[in-house]
Amino acid sequence: MQFTKELDARGLNCPLPILKTKKALADMLSGEILHVISTDPGSIRDFQAFSKQTGNELLSHEENSKEFEYYIKRK
Repeated sequence: MQFTKELDARGLNCPLPILKTKKALADMLSGEILHVISTDPGSIRDFQAFSKQTGNELLSHEENSKEFEYYIKRK
């Protein structure tokens, strides 16, 4: 998937991946896509809740060898 910006949140635990994502999205334009890589297994639930609360669309999420990848579209 094409993305505008990438955020490496590997090694960070809740709530840091979400906080860094929020900051990264604030610097982006509406419609741009942020790719986030995390190693926190709890991040799946966190990103789903974050998406609902903020209105930023969680386009997809995948798990690859204990890494979690998210694509979030800026509202």
